[in-house]
Amino acid sequence: MANDVNKAIGFILIGVLCFTLMDATAKALVESGYPTIQVVWVRYAGQFIVVLALLGRGAWAACRTNHPRVQILRSVFQFGSTVFFFAALGYIGLSEATAVADTNPVLITLGAALFLGERLGPRRILGITITLAGALIVVRPGTAVFTPAALLPLGCAISYAGHALATRWIGERDSRGTSMIYSALLGAIVTSAVLPFHAVPVALGDIWLFVALALLGSAAQLALLYAFSRGEASIIAPFGYLGIVLATIWGAAFFGELPDRWTVIGALVIVSGGLYVWHRETRTG
Repeated sequence: MANDVNKAIGFILIGVLCFTLMDATAKALVESGYPTIQVVWVRYAGQFIVVLALLGRGAWAACRTNHPRVQILRSVFQFGSTVFFFAALGYIGLSEATAVADTNPVLITLGAALFLGERLGPRRILGITITLAGALIVVRPGTAVFTPAALLPLGCAISYAGHALATRWIGERDSRGTSMIYSALLGAIVTSAVLPFHAVPVALGDIWLFVALALLGSAAQLALLYAFSRGEASIIAPFGYLGIVLATIWGAAFFGELPDRWTVIGALVIVSGGLYVWHRETRTG
């Protein structure tokens, strides 16, 4: 059990790293003048192409699922989380958008108890409380972070939590190839339909950013599947707050969005909460 917990935590950390790098890449593209819908299209069409290339001749068989409704629901939630978050990047900073979106671990933990029957003991509640406190320190309710644009990453948080819970339920019921295909399917179809009305020419020097966006999104989604198939959602959820720390680093490194002391303090609290959960769960295992 401890080994499974360690693997699940390791995969979610890889997923968070890839997701935050993908978000930073998306922000760079949006700020360069590319429409959000075009950036979202690359995210999903790129993942769809990557998965088909990896599966090869097995791609058609992977399209068959025993749980089509749940897979479609996963795809809807995944698409919604991306659209909400990428749209927010045009209005607020990367670290602020991530801080609001990363309220999702609370939703995941509560949802796992309500819908998946996972136990919600005092230690897990404490871990979530510590990491939520760190997130609130970063966001600081009542400050400039909470503008109407903050509703966009909040929509992302709700969508991401729904996707995570559906992914946890699917687990090993379908192959990972099947889940990867359905994660990208809706986004690729919808954005392909509207892309011709919004697309702008891609500069030669920006092609590598679009390629990186597709690869990072695919890697992040695969890591997420591995994480939620190996560990309970309430164990994994607190480690999602690491996204705030990484987004703060990328914001400072790539966009000159330097964190203040409260952001640093909040990040330290978040890391402490994650380490506490890891220690208690592996020790229990």
